[in-house]
Amino acid sequence: MSRPADEVFEDFLFASLYDHFNPWDVCDDFYLSLAREAGGRVLDLGCGTGLLASRIARDGMDVTGVDPAEGMLRVARGRDGGERVSWIKGKGQALRLPGRFDLVYMTGHAFQALLTDADAVAVLRTARDHLADGGRLVFETRNPARKAWLSWTPDKRRSVTTAEHGSIEEFYETTADPETGIVGLTHHYRFAASGKTIVGRSRIRFIELDHLGRLLAIAKLRPISRYGDWDRSPISATSREFIVVAERA
Repeated sequence: MSRPADEVFEDFLFASLYDHFNPWDVCDDFYLSLAREAGGRVLDLGCGTGLLASRIARDGMDVTGVDPAEGMLRVARGRDGGERVSWIKGKGQALRLPGRFDLVYMTGHAFQALLTDADAVAVLRTARDHLADGGRLVFETRNPARKAWLSWTPDKRRSVTTAEHGSIEEFYETTADPETGIVGLTHHYRFAASGKTIVGRSRIRFIELDHLGRLLAIAKLRPISRYGDWDRSPISATSREFIVVAERA
């Protein structure tokens, strides 16, 4: 039987390992500060394991987290502060909620999981339709010029020690399609205690800044700020990120 393209998000074991290798970081500080500035209702599109959404909710804000992957949501529901978030299983392309939000964000490079222009525009339109008056959409996507996938090689292994599984080693294999900008990721997790290795697959897309601008325009969104890194420095040819703050056009 074929496996889903993003099985590392659907499968609970893969999802439960995610935060061990992706703990709170400067990007989370960035979005937390934006939520505090917005001070109202917050929508996390592609909320994943809910690390950020739950932290924002602990500040007393009204937070809704949406993700299509049940494995990720299962982790999110069980975390500290998760009971304060409204969790919804769904795809951003078809999401229709009755409320409007002062801040809508996509982090964890969730935007890169949208592999076609049609899906990207559909999600951007969803975000636009859920913005309150004066609301902001914020998200990031990696700068393709940096070719980050070239550094995600088997020799760049990371290890963590967990309470549940002991020592775990992670590494990737990648394949890039220059025509589509899509990079296939094969995730390897080796459990030291048992010697067992589990393998999962996912795909992400890299697009140029002008391409991103066209997608925003089609979705009737207007960028009001663009940053090249989490310190809010401007975008340059060598920036790691394209971080966009947009409003309804």
